[in-house]
Amino acid sequence: MGTKDPPRDGVLFLFACSGIFWYHIHTMYAIIETGGKQYWVVPGEILQVEKLTELEGAEVTFKALWSASLDEKSASATKSPSAKVTARIVRHFKGPKIIVFRKKSKKAYEKGSGHRQELTEIEVKDIQLA
Repeated sequence: MGTKDPPRDGVLFLFACSGIFWYHIHTMYAIIETGGKQYWVVPGEILQVEKLTELEGAEVTFKALWSASLDEKSASATKSPSAKVTARIVRHFKGPKIIVFRKKSKKAYEKGSGHRQELTEIEVKDIQLA
């Protein structure tokens, strides 16, 4: 391991600002499921997930599928995890427009449509390991 290698414990996030790189290590992380997708989250992270029904500013709680902490030196991957992830809804918005265009050659068939996915931006507040 050289002098410029990052530390090997924890989740490593690399940030760049004006050409200078620095490391930020989180000591607690979890995997949550919402909208049929799974997300790896850490406290303070802002995520864009499929639309939730709660209002802006509301607190939502997710069950963690998997969670770990460097303090406890253990990971819970049991059938019924006891960790909870608390997040705050920042805003509701629509994603970028996706254009769907269908065409059949030599048949004069052209059909176009568009789609914008409704999304919710959440900020992860806390991960409670129990």
